[in-house]
Amino acid sequence: MHINDLLKQMVQANGSDLHLKVGSPAIMRVDGTLMPMNKERLSADAINQMVFNILNEKQKKEFTTSNELDFAYGVPGIARFRVNLCVQRGTVRVVMRIVPFDVKNFRELVLPEEPLTYLCGLNRGLVLVTGPTGSGKSTTLAAMIDFINNTRNAHVVTVEDPIEFLYRDNRCIISQREIGTDTESFSVALKRVLRQDPDVILIGEMRDLETIATALTAAETGHLVLSTLHTTDAPGTIDRIIDVFPPHQQAQIRIQLAAALRGIVCQKVLPKIEGVGRLPATEIMIVTPTISKHILDGASHVQIYEAMFNSPDYLNMHTMNQDLVRLVKAEAISLETALAASPNPDEFRLNMRGIFMGGTKDGIGTPSGGEFSGRYGGKGKK
Repeated sequence: MHINDLLKQMVQANGSDLHLKVGSPAIMRVDGTLMPMNKERLSADAINQMVFNILNEKQKKEFTTSNELDFAYGVPGIARFRVNLCVQRGTVRVVMRIVPFDVKNFRELVLPEEPLTYLCGLNRGLVLVTGPTGSGKSTTLAAMIDFINNTRNAHVVTVEDPIEFLYRDNRCIISQREIGTDTESFSVALKRVLRQDPDVILIGEMRDLETIATALTAAETGHLVLSTLHTTDAPGTIDRIIDVFPPHQQAQIRIQLAAALRGIVCQKVLPKIEGVGRLPATEIMIVTPTISKHILDGASHVQIYEAMFNSPDYLNMHTMNQDLVRLVKAEAISLETALAASPNPDEFRLNMRGIFMGGTKDGIGTPSGGEFSGRYGGKGKK
């Protein structure tokens, strides 16, 4: 069996991930649930043959040397896939995640359009998309790059590991660089990118101190920098960036971050109430002067959230719990799903009763820019 046959089957079933492991059948993830594709248990020889048939000589050498490999693989007419190879218990383990050929826009992804279009229109600053693995960070970044490509005249440079979505120049010139193929590392690429006349820089992931420091410098010096982190809320994202640096540097990093940060988009994907498909829940923080001062002063999470609550009409800024309340009331997700996804279930229960930080708020931010529009898969108000 060729691996393409399994990938085609997964795509037809609207799966997102393919897992291959010796002694188990091929398994795909559909709407967040793992399910076997057949009953045939895979042998080591079968997996080795499928894997090594799609590797070039350089990739084979790297994998046999390090037992680890990340790369992108495309099946014409089907999709591209982000591939991770590793060795477990002496045998090859494969995970492949789908990367569609077509980039969806904010409306198609059911993402909050007003804050995202605002962030994409900025000429400078740092914008972060955060969330756990599988939460759609890459898809959201791709939608942002596509929006910029269709609305601005700019040079966009992406640094990715590996390249996932492919872009065609429209109003922008887009240069895509892949770690290991086009450049040595994120930090090396970012040192060079400032000499390449960029307007917008996309960093696939801010993994280390040097990459974060260079990203902050680029954002301060007249570039729009987009990147991701594996954090789950806006205040925690601020802490994560600062905590990467040694204590003697943190005061200076706070100054830089307060000046450079423009917004944080935190997201999760949750099952729809009818059981078919998933949709995003988001937390959006747009950096206001008050929030910038809180970053500078090392304010608590509560103080940052208070600043967000006090600006509910500013570009649809909202917390994760506010968005979960909206989705439950719109009958898009179940109460049980929302409670499981909530960063603070006790607070969420109060929010469901209309009680929010600082008192009762009748109107919470809705990413659709008004009443639930029916595009989320629930009944909702139209």
